[in-house]
Amino acid sequence: MKLSEKSQAVLELFRDLEVESRAFAERADLGCVVGCGKCCANPTIPASPLEFLPLAFELYEKGAIEASLRILESLGEDGFCLLYRPTSEDESKGFCSNHTSRGLICRLFASAARKNKHGLKELIICKVLKEHKFEQYKQATLAIQEDLDVPLAASFYSQLRDIDNYLSQTMPINQAIRIAIETVLQFKFYEESESAEEL
Repeated sequence: MKLSEKSQAVLELFRDLEVESRAFAERADLGCVVGCGKCCANPTIPASPLEFLPLAFELYEKGAIEASLRILESLGEDGFCLLYRPTSEDESKGFCSNHTSRGLICRLFASAARKNKHGLKELIICKVLKEHKFEQYKQATLAIQEDLDVPLAASFYSQLRDIDNYLSQTMPINQAIRIAIETVLQFKFYEESESAEEL
């Protein structure tokens, strides 16, 4: 499978997740607190290069890929996510600048569950949401144990690995984005070289 095809497969996976999570999200009402950026400002949020291939291809098409690499360089290892735009001095408030190209963990958050050691479903959710939407969190937790369908994170990570086991390895988010960008740049370089040779 070519890199561009892998990127399309990731987009299809994201679309499947959106369909699966829509009913749960509407019933649970657990969307992020408006303006909160605590997760986005955390440089250790795990992600994989594979889930950011669509973003890297988009940046390439827009001619913004080199500028993005420079921004990643300036953010350093302890910097917030490339897509995050903080609006407060402590960086805890802000917004995602490219919500449609966000990673898998961002899509699973408050819209999916994992199984604990007892085999019970637990929502993937943060302390902020637990505090701000405690009643909704409590109701959703009860509902997923009974009858409310909720996407399982493990299933989507497994599907990512099926697309490309190597590129689906997790690491800090900006490192994942950087590798995705470098992988797309390399792919485009060879693709364009092959096209030139055919002329």
